[in-house]
Amino acid sequence: MFSHVHVGSNDPARAKRFYDAIMAVLGGGEGVKDPERDRYFYNHDGAMLIVGKPLDGGEATVSNGATIGFRVDSPEQGDEWVKAGIENGGTLIEDAPGIRKKTAGTLYLAYLRDPDGNKLCALKFMDR
Repeated sequence: MFSHVHVGSNDPARAKRFYDAIMAVLGGGEGVKDPERDRYFYNHDGAMLIVGKPLDGGEATVSNGATIGFRVDSPEQGDEWVKAGIENGGTLIEDAPGIRKKTAGTLYLAYLRDPDGNKLCALKFMDR
């Protein structure tokens, strides 16, 4: 359904270290620098993530209520994603990573905030 997500950062070089680490766990490559703007592109599994300074030149702020979800293949990969994120400036938030029964089914969920405070989630539908 979605083609891409742009995550704002006030320090794109710092954000790149964080996103390079968590994307590597998912099998993605390093961010590619935009030659025209202070931002990086990540392409993986037909989707694109852009991380960098807001295009309007203003300060990057966290969107209240927004979460960006990353699909993981297993709880083990999700745990690696969390570890890579924390080791590169992320913060573990909400409940501890793990499997939970929710309205949408049985899910592995893990939540991080990136170094700029954006909320991220690793998700695996366990019954699919």
